[in-house]
Amino acid sequence: MRRIWSVVALIGVVTLSSGCVAVGLTLLATGLGVGAGAATGYTLDGIAYRTFTSSIDDTRNAALRSLRRMDVKVESDTKTAAEEDKPETREIVGIAGDRKIHIELQKLTQRTTRIRVTAKHGWFLRDRSTAGEIIAQTADALDETPALSQKGR
Repeated sequence: MRRIWSVVALIGVVTLSSGCVAVGLTLLATGLGVGAGAATGYTLDGIAYRTFTSSIDDTRNAALRSLRRMDVKVESDTKTAAEEDKPETREIVGIAGDRKIHIELQKLTQRTTRIRVTAKHGWFLRDRSTAGEIIAQTADALDETPALSQKGR
């Protein structure tokens, strides 16, 4: 009887573990990325996002400096007031060659801002690498900001 249970357990482990290696590696990579804190996340449809420990105004200024550095023409920079159930947000729209860049800044707290970048190429295509580079340049611009002007840092 004990031998039968051992065989059943072995078959169960083999059957259930066929995809566990991939799941384990994915969870490990995700954990390392979250632990590092510097990773840029991406959605399946090519939207890049990241949260900065910086006020929405400092993050906006850094994003605008990054767009100037990358020679992206800013078309609009609009602000939506915070409501009871919605936080304050800003939207920056720019043009880079044949791509339209959408940057959304969402105030999470006084010192935390989430940035979401989409680089659209035509009606359906998204340029993930350009969106990621805008976030990387924004992070660099925030690091270059003098400590006295960083209200939320």
